[in-house]
Amino acid sequence: MPPTAPPVTDRHHRAPRRSAPTFQVRRVRTRERVARALRRAAPALLGYFALRLLGVVVLAHWSHLRGHGLWPALATSWDSGWYLEIADQGYDTALGTRRNSNNLAFFPLYPVLVKAVAGFTPGSRASVGLLIAVACSLVAAWGIFAIGDHLYGRRAGTALTVLWGSMPVAIVQWMGYTEALFTALTAWALYAVLTGRWLWAGSLAALAGLTRPTGVAVAAAVSVTAAVVLWRSWRRGRSIDRAALAAGLLAPLGWFGYVAWVGLRLGRWDGYLAVQKLWLNEWDGGADTLREMRRFLLYQSRPHLFLVVVTIVLIASVALFLLCLADRQPIPLLVFTGVLLLVVVGSGGVYFPRARFLVPGFPLLLPIALAVVRARPLVAVLVMGGMALSSVWFGAYTHLLWTGPP
Repeated sequence: MPPTAPPVTDRHHRAPRRSAPTFQVRRVRTRERVARALRRAAPALLGYFALRLLGVVVLAHWSHLRGHGLWPALATSWDSGWYLEIADQGYDTALGTRRNSNNLAFFPLYPVLVKAVAGFTPGSRASVGLLIAVACSLVAAWGIFAIGDHLYGRRAGTALTVLWGSMPVAIVQWMGYTEALFTALTAWALYAVLTGRWLWAGSLAALAGLTRPTGVAVAAAVSVTAAVVLWRSWRRGRSIDRAALAAGLLAPLGWFGYVAWVGLRLGRWDGYLAVQKLWLNEWDGGADTLREMRRFLLYQSRPHLFLVVVTIVLIASVALFLLCLADRQPIPLLVFTGVLLLVVVGSGGVYFPRARFLVPGFPLLLPIALAVVRARPLVAVLVMGGMALSSVWFGAYTHLLWTGPP
């Protein structure tokens, strides 16, 4: 028999090709993924929001009893005033000689956001700054949950988020400060590294570098992890991951860019270091920190409670970092917390804000979160409840009985 001829197909009746998803379909899918992720994080976000709202209510009641105003304490006090001044008048053009007076010490992203948002919304810049901080704290809480959930599951992510809101000076998360914005950028940059979203990681790290001096820790986390990935690929004979390479190069641009700009503005290569010196901030390897610790814990008969808590936070942070090393946390988390501690503990000069500087170091809380998840329910409730209530009380104490900045 002759071979069967292939069926003849009509050119005009071919099966339609499956077209690529349109932009609208991709947008709907992205929206659905975000909605699912938000629903998964909802218990953690609600717990965090309730905790910080309770802190504000307690502060408001205590302030009323003592005849103080709540709004100035949250929106315009201490560093908040510096950021509002930058948003209103811009940066200084000369170094000067007065101590604690040059606003070039404050990084630009937060005041730029305040000025930009206030330009098309009602209300004062102070109110806008506070609302930005509160909104960023929720974004940060979501990112912190995402990391805990990604690594250890939903319960660990929820515990980690609530613990971050229970830090001793967590009140600054709902003040006109940069801690909430910086933590939001940090958390999502680290999550992007952990999930292989390299360009997001590099971009967010660059923005974090424009937010706080410790943005160098976020840049180091992204760049070092990218270097490790590239080195492993080279060892295995694989092609270079261009996205990781781009992220590693992009991550430090924000921090280095601002430091270089300050140098150009002041006409000297060490301009930023000179500004920090006027604020009594110089890196000395931790010698001054150890002297202050010894003074408060050994020599002062009645040290101020706030400074004792700062000292305990520093000691506990170092101990928790050692536990993180023992738990073999992922490289980006270890690099971030390691560099953060190196900067905060290793700097001399001003001592009292060190606990606040460590607020973005949420990965240090992972050992506690895991212990809480593995503990009996009663123990977990006592630990979490005790930390939450102490944070609420200490936040009010910080504003009303401590005479300096948080």
